[in-house]
Amino acid sequence: MTGTRPDITAEQVKLLIREGEGLTVEFKERYTPRIDEDIVAFANAKGGTLLLGVRDGGTIVGERLTNDLKAKINSLTRNCKPSISVSLAQVGEVVAIVVPEGTEKPYSCGSGYYRRLDGNTQKMSHDELRIMFAENEPLPFEEKTVKGFTFDDISKAKISAFTKEAGIRIGRTAVPDFLRSLNVADATRVKNAGILFFAKDIYQHLHHVEATLLAFKGTDRLHIYDRRDVRDDLLTQHREAVAFLQKHLNIRTEIKGFDRKDIYEIPLEVLREAVVNALMHRDYSIRGTQVTVEVYDDRVEIVNPGGLPKGLSARDLGTVSIRRNEIVADLFSRMHMVERTGMGIRKMRTAMLASGLQEPVFETAEPEGFFRAIFRRSAKFALKEGEPGSEKRFGEKFGEGSEKSSEKILSLLRERNTVSAREIAEVLSLTSRAVEKQIAALKATGRLRRVGPAKGGHWEVLR
Repeated sequence: MTGTRPDITAEQVKLLIREGEGLTVEFKERYTPRIDEDIVAFANAKGGTLLLGVRDGGTIVGERLTNDLKAKINSLTRNCKPSISVSLAQVGEVVAIVVPEGTEKPYSCGSGYYRRLDGNTQKMSHDELRIMFAENEPLPFEEKTVKGFTFDDISKAKISAFTKEAGIRIGRTAVPDFLRSLNVADATRVKNAGILFFAKDIYQHLHHVEATLLAFKGTDRLHIYDRRDVRDDLLTQHREAVAFLQKHLNIRTEIKGFDRKDIYEIPLEVLREAVVNALMHRDYSIRGTQVTVEVYDDRVEIVNPGGLPKGLSARDLGTVSIRRNEIVADLFSRMHMVERTGMGIRKMRTAMLASGLQEPVFETAEPEGFFRAIFRRSAKFALKEGEPGSEKRFGEKFGEGSEKSSEKILSLLRERNTVSAREIAEVLSLTSRAVEKQIAALKATGRLRRVGPAKGGHWEVLR
């Protein structure tokens, strides 16, 4: 059933188009009877706005809200089970269909049950339908509000960081309007999802929202040699966690000419995905806990409070995708940091096997309610005791790890014979003094000579 014109302005529609499709926004180039799938999906999730006359990329092609179109949409919504009441409006060249969140979930249309997974409408399997509505949480943590938190507590710098990552241009859009467009605020209050990403001081309002980063000596939790507690927004938590992993994991460097490629013992894309999953699926209602990233000599463990949703088992991972925090997941998805298809677990498994590593192990602890992802480190990256660089960790390049530095220097000079010692040092991650010693040795053995002055001359590699 259709209602009267919704309270949606031309400026709001323009902002939605600039932000792109997401959990609560869908574009359609023109009307088709299959939009009932999107309407049902919105009703089963957080509600949303369907814009007719807009291509997927945001190009406006136009659609007119004629009486015939109204009748068609009215017929579709009436035939949903239960029926869904939507509001229609002609906003400039675009038709806006505003769908409220349903109060009688789950809803279905003629072709089945649908849900929103970030920016996509997906048909639900029987298992997904059963699990999705098993908990029946009336108001999830991400939609609750904190007493005393106002729009003045929002950081414009964090909004800027988010929009840069998401590739969104919002111009001079007011902070409240921007937050409402992302469904992280209502008319007067900011939801917890908005606080998690955009608060000036999260810890002041949500004390338990933090990530703890730990590096242990050995394979147990006895000896901590590095620790960092991150009490900031979720984007910052993700960045700090990945940087911490980069700092403490081993690396192998491949050099071809002046191109250097760092190869991590655990693929970085796997760890990034695992950290996002932990932040996205954490049960933020459990106080006194935090997401933890733990680096051991033989493995990395990433742990988040909150076990699997009711009805979901470990064997379902990679085949069934359920979002504990749908709005949080949508914001990460807008920053292109999570798989929109919900296949992140499968990608992690594939990437680990492709790198010659063991599959990750996923464990849940009940009744404590923790989810743990375990990634085994690569033995081939570990240097033998006494070998040059054997005490080095990630971030300290092994200049002599794969072949002699002298051969690398000669290879570089064959490619570009005017390069300086300082530039060679930067490429090989050596000190300038070490490079100068190598060059002196090469000259002494007759393998290299300098032609012309120090400035303006060049190197000649000899047989």
